[in-house]
Amino acid sequence: MSQSRKERVLITGVSGAFGQLVAERLMDTCEVIGVDKRKLPKSLAKIEQLPLDLRRKSAFSTLKKRAPEAIIHIGVIRNPLKHIEGPDAYHFNLETTTQLLRLAEELKVRKFIFLSSANLYGPSARSSGFLSEEAVLHGADRSPEIRDLVGLDMMIQSFFWKMPNIDTVILRPVHMIGSSLKNAPSQYFRLNPVPTLLGYDPMIQLVHAQDVADAVQLALQSQVRGIFNITGETQAPLSRLIKALKAQSVPLPEFTIRAFLKCGFRFGFSSYPPGELDHLKYTCLVNGRRAEAEIGYKPKYTLKQSLVALK
Repeated sequence: MSQSRKERVLITGVSGAFGQLVAERLMDTCEVIGVDKRKLPKSLAKIEQLPLDLRRKSAFSTLKKRAPEAIIHIGVIRNPLKHIEGPDAYHFNLETTTQLLRLAEELKVRKFIFLSSANLYGPSARSSGFLSEEAVLHGADRSPEIRDLVGLDMMIQSFFWKMPNIDTVILRPVHMIGSSLKNAPSQYFRLNPVPTLLGYDPMIQLVHAQDVADAVQLALQSQVRGIFNITGETQAPLSRLIKALKAQSVPLPEFTIRAFLKCGFRFGFSSYPPGELDHLKYTCLVNGRRAEAEIGYKPKYTLKQSLVALK
């Protein structure tokens, strides 16, 4: 790439809350092309936005003409509720990711970054110690709704071997929270009172969305490839997190909450599948040392600052 121009970077899901954070980081140093049908705010007006359906051949042709040198893939459907409403979410994730990998292969991009999740390891009574990136992904064992997200992660792992000349990176952040995010962890910790499982107080890892955006930027700038767990400053018992928020906890029997979630998820007025309840029951901690050693990632937000930012 010539030193006289900016690197051209494609970001999928750019209009989502986290996509916007990444775009803000990169738009002054990179030529950012955003793919999303939702409109961007005026503050990101300098970004070229393409309202494309990545499953279409026309979208592939359009992006090929833009010739991005790096791809950051954030735009997958992660809401478990969408996955029980029909096969659309599964096909969307599979087809768009397949198209992007084909685009990366044909253009021989320098970098391909995929935002995965440490939730794919899955909470379990068998978990002990801190899990490394080599740990098996058991997340779909109790939450089949995320099975295709595990499949996407493994699909991109296979891309490592198929295209060794492309620096492919998978980032697996722990529970990500942020003021602009409406994901499950952020929504849960905004509740007051906060429902918990009677008799359980698992250790929880949280990471600020701005820190994850830092990790994406560092991964883009580096010349490394591989899988990286992205963690926050530290971990703490769930009860301590609720106390730090100055909220009240309401311990409830497991069968009560599980029955409520099962009914709510089935009829569409709750986006939390019953299997997600295991995150409030079992400890599942991951090791983030590889990200620190290889891409220089260190969280800037303390655990308390991350929680305060939710308000």
